[in-house]
Amino acid sequence: MDLKSSIRQGLMYAIIPARAGSKGVKNKNIRCVKGYPLLAYAIAAAARCEYVSRIIVSTDSEEYAKIAKYYGAETPFLRPAEYAADNSPDIQFMEHAITRLYEDEGVLPEYFMHLRPTSPLRKKDIVDKACELMLADKDATSLRSAHKQVFPPYKMFYAGEDGYFSCFNEGMTPDEANNPRQDFKQVYVPDGYVDILKTSFIAENHLMHGNHVIAYTIDKSVDVDAKEDLEYLEFYMEKNRSELYEYLKERYKTLEETV
Repeated sequence: MDLKSSIRQGLMYAIIPARAGSKGVKNKNIRCVKGYPLLAYAIAAAARCEYVSRIIVSTDSEEYAKIAKYYGAETPFLRPAEYAADNSPDIQFMEHAITRLYEDEGVLPEYFMHLRPTSPLRKKDIVDKACELMLADKDATSLRSAHKQVFPPYKMFYAGEDGYFSCFNEGMTPDEANNPRQDFKQVYVPDGYVDILKTSFIAENHLMHGNHVIAYTIDKSVDVDAKEDLEYLEFYMEKNRSELYEYLKERYKTLEETV
């Protein structure tokens, strides 16, 4: 597929994946924190970024699409069910979005800001800086945010079928793995706070990130994977200021009020 002529240099869209089939937390992407769905917080984060010119939600649900539109996003297409399964890799919804935008509109952005709904405590300056880093590095194939992993994975073991422990890091002995953690390299955990993807790289290589990924290191934030995370967020936001909650409260009704 020849997309090069349709890519507009410097243009950035936000894309927010929000499938309806979450198993761990049912309907996770539209579960509410202080009255607003997680999806709305992701849309608000994109809306507050000066580098983003358009906000697109990729969903397989008419209900989610309706919610997304109310909170300021576009849903120019629905994602096919085969790209919204539990085991569907991210590359599927991204390639689907790129293909649909190319076929339907003939214009594509140079970059996509990938925002998952599960990180509702995003701050504007952190998101903006990610954009600036990506725009300044023409050799980068993507940018990924990540936070420090305190416990080195080099010290971890797995249990073999023979009942004995083996080092997670092949080639390391159990005694070497027992060395102080300060002896090991610092590693980072990708966290979904903000990723920035390059349209041309995805289209040409059928990969999301590539080998020149800008390491955008940030402080650890809350990511919603379980019901307990939602409960903690409610508690946290009662005690702390939330930029995105204030943005939403000034402009939109809660999800319950829209029903």
